[in-house]
Amino acid sequence: MNKEKNLANKIYNLSEKSPVTSPITQENLVSKVNSLTFNSCANSLSNPKNKVFNNEKSLTLNYRIVVDELINICDISTTYELYSKIYSIITQNIDSAFFAVGIFKEKSNCINIRLKDKLGNFYTTKVFTKDDENPIVKSFKNKEIIFKDDVDFLKLTYFKNNSAVILPLISINKCIGVVIIEDNYARQNIALYKLMTNILALYTHNFDLLEKSEGYENTDNLTLLYNHRGFQEILSNEISRAETNKQSVSVVMMDICNITKINREMGHAKGDEVIKIVAEKVRQNMREGDVAARYGGDEIAIILPNTSCSQAKYVAEYLTYSLSCCFIDDIGPVKVSVGISTYPECANDKEKLLILAEQAMYISQAKGYKDGMSAIISSEDFNFWDDVALKSYAEVVGKRHAQLGINFEEELISKFNTDHAMSGARISEIATSLAGAIDAKDPYTKGHSTSVSRYSEALARAINLPENEVERIKLGALLHDVGKIGIPETVLKKEGPLSDEEWQIMKQHPTIGAEKVLTPNPSLRDLIPIVKYHHERIDGKGYPEGLKNGDIPLAAKIVAIADTYHALVSDRPYRRGMNIEKAISILKEGAGSQWDADLVRTFIKIAPSLGI
Repeated sequence: MNKEKNLANKIYNLSEKSPVTSPITQENLVSKVNSLTFNSCANSLSNPKNKVFNNEKSLTLNYRIVVDELINICDISTTYELYSKIYSIITQNIDSAFFAVGIFKEKSNCINIRLKDKLGNFYTTKVFTKDDENPIVKSFKNKEIIFKDDVDFLKLTYFKNNSAVILPLISINKCIGVVIIEDNYARQNIALYKLMTNILALYTHNFDLLEKSEGYENTDNLTLLYNHRGFQEILSNEISRAETNKQSVSVVMMDICNITKINREMGHAKGDEVIKIVAEKVRQNMREGDVAARYGGDEIAIILPNTSCSQAKYVAEYLTYSLSCCFIDDIGPVKVSVGISTYPECANDKEKLLILAEQAMYISQAKGYKDGMSAIISSEDFNFWDDVALKSYAEVVGKRHAQLGINFEEELISKFNTDHAMSGARISEIATSLAGAIDAKDPYTKGHSTSVSRYSEALARAINLPENEVERIKLGALLHDVGKIGIPETVLKKEGPLSDEEWQIMKQHPTIGAEKVLTPNPSLRDLIPIVKYHHERIDGKGYPEGLKNGDIPLAAKIVAIADTYHALVSDRPYRRGMNIEKAISILKEGAGSQWDADLVRTFIKIAPSLGI
């Protein structure tokens, strides 16, 4: 009994001498654990500050069990789970009426307290830090342990004649809140409570840092909206929820007009100011439950859950009106281009949904303003083969979606082949847009198809072919690379030599173009020989069939020369474009083996007049 009494006195003296909780470290945690007794606590102490020391719970309190449970807290992932675990340890081992945690909130300058009693009931309250007389505030500000003989300071009528201890939560020398434990024998158990509070502070701080880091990971630093990554995650979740609940999800895409000009003429600081103002206005005026993100450099995207296309238009109109009322010094009112797409009416696939929203946004940009307001375009509003629509699609492909899925490209081909009654002029328009969309996938080959078509037309006229054949060659040249629509981007855009396996994939594009794109469309079948054989060689070493001179169609020979010449004089990722003289010399070297010699001689004569 004397031994137990001496031990209890040591614990009591420790609480009197060390009222402040120290930041937890590996060394003092081990020291603290080692300093605790693993025998039963004394049940009596001659100290006037303690009301009663004859308590069965104190007699049977096993420090080893409590400490082991505290140290082995490792299967928690939230602060709620942490506090519940600590509460469970306390209620199972200590006869406590309640356990409370108060966390300081800097924005509201108050301590939010959540209390749980022994019956499992929850109570919440707030204590403002300006209330200096409140013992909770004193403990928080002074980082000191405070013992109270009553709990009136909580302003809860549920607890009468209770004593409690208030301990500051300190992590890295900063107080982040308090812990309040009802215990008539708090001084007796204070060493255990200090250990418990240190662990709580450490875990709480770590959870806070983790939450902030995850928030920063998905937050754009300039606008404080979600960034592209966060937007993608949320949209995926919303589409899944909409699929389950049979609802719609709309995406509104907004492009800030003239931002490039503002950056160039007034500096990027001014451009950033405009982007921040737009982001703030969107945040203030969008509906509760909507999610806004900075989708690109000057683009804001908004997810509208459970919203139809017509409802999304109303939201977009209100947002654009709010922005038009916002004047910026030296710039004037903010103007945006707006595109909308809706799941599942417009698309079931997330990537396609975004492509359509961007395409609609570019069409809005092309249409400009009416009565000072942006043209708000939905993907339901335009004809896919409209010239503006196709050019807008090409911009989307070129700017954002280098890794398009094959499904959307196959849909493009399907749409292309369903219009079998196209006139000659209409075929040319659609072929031009289709070729532009394919070229736009790679910024280094943008405009390649139109240039090859122009060179081929010039060479066909130079050798006096009939007008209808010139037009056929011109169109065939425009579509000569259409088969690349089925070649993976990793192969198309690889910098440097292709591997043998990659080269075999690349060599399939003439066949893909001929069989997949042209064969299904009767209006275009006479272009098949041009598209399929423009990579054959005079010496029979070309592909896909290894045809020799006499077997290669004249039109394909013409396009082969035009295709090579433009590739030589154009910039590539791995080299600058050659000058005309160097390109001509390479054509001369290959005349008779790779290309038709007579055609090369004719092309050399007209090359200087073609330009680059």
